[in-house]
Amino acid sequence: MTGVRTGAEAISMPPMPSTLPRSAGKARTGSMLTQVQVLRAIAAASVAVRHAQHDAATLSQQNGHLFQAWNPIPWSAGVDVFFVISGLIMVHASQQLFATPGGSRLFLSRRIARIVPLYWAVTTLYVAVALFAPALLNQTYINASFVFASYFFIPAARPDGIVQPAYELGWTLNYEMFFYVLFAAAICLPLRWAAAALLTVLTTLVIAGRLAAPLAEPLAFWTNPILLEFAFGVVLGVMLAQGVRLSRRARAGLVAAGLAALMLAAAYPELYRVLPRPVVYGLPAALIVAAAALGQNRGQPAGLLARCGAAAGDASYALYLLHPFAIRAIRILFWQTGLVGLLGPSLGPWIFVAVAVPFCLLAALATYYCVEKPLTSRLRRMLGDAGKTSAYRPAVGIPRPQD
Repeated sequence: MTGVRTGAEAISMPPMPSTLPRSAGKARTGSMLTQVQVLRAIAAASVAVRHAQHDAATLSQQNGHLFQAWNPIPWSAGVDVFFVISGLIMVHASQQLFATPGGSRLFLSRRIARIVPLYWAVTTLYVAVALFAPALLNQTYINASFVFASYFFIPAARPDGIVQPAYELGWTLNYEMFFYVLFAAAICLPLRWAAAALLTVLTTLVIAGRLAAPLAEPLAFWTNPILLEFAFGVVLGVMLAQGVRLSRRARAGLVAAGLAALMLAAAYPELYRVLPRPVVYGLPAALIVAAAALGQNRGQPAGLLARCGAAAGDASYALYLLHPFAIRAIRILFWQTGLVGLLGPSLGPWIFVAVAVPFCLLAALATYYCVEKPLTSRLRRMLGDAGKTSAYRPAVGIPRPQD
């Protein structure tokens, strides 16, 4: 399964302090950053495209043919887009929590409610398949301590030495949860001081990690330069909160520059081995996210296409977690029915990709509305967050780019 070669327990907490407004967390800058939502959907879909092409290559090989993937940009750079978005949105959605009594606990409770239920469900499904039907997976690494670490976002090495959780797509969530802990510690300060503290801590961790390398896990994981991509997002979040807006021409220039840099990275993959990842993927991602977030027309009604993209953005976390299962299902269908052979060695794999990616999105939308959203709301209430839903709380993370 591409990427897989790659009842959560109820947690009760006392109610939030009465000094914290019920509307805490509602962003002052609008109910939704529509273009950021659309960008989330695009980033998640780009990873699904990469993994669908991987399975298309497998189908072609099974039929005795070669498949030439199409990679105009590094599709896996979507993970960097998501890390930048995470830093941005944590600042944007938490503006009324900074320097507020109980803000740190409310922030963490919302993050737990958003991330944990679906991830635990998918991890449980993966572990069950690994135990009872391992032939369905390309590889399995299961032992009790490793699975425990996987559930609780603790970076741990698999038996083969690779630092990934049991369901390996969760590697990004290990970074996300670490960032959330740092963010929760800083949120007791006013916004500007909190942002300065976060930038200082993230930068110090990366520098210390380079100076002290090699470090044992999880310290090596928690000092990886990829942490700087959250810092890029925090800077953009502060700019957004301070009212910085860019003209349409400036935003178009940022998108063009970001895409050009990513195309250069795809054309010369050795750059990734020479330069730090935040430079090769992170800075282009930050340019694109800035263009999406710092527009001047966010108060205008969104068109139909934008609303559809925003809905896909809502489901991007489910798309991230579930797309390997959906792709594998379509791959089995194409193989068992002989569709790839009937459609021909050139057309068949691409029709598979064209079917698999929309199917992933449909499965994600169904999961979001029928499973993820109700579970999140229920767990938020159990964690003592009885206030209204805050403006924008994406769950972010996409699969490891080398998968």
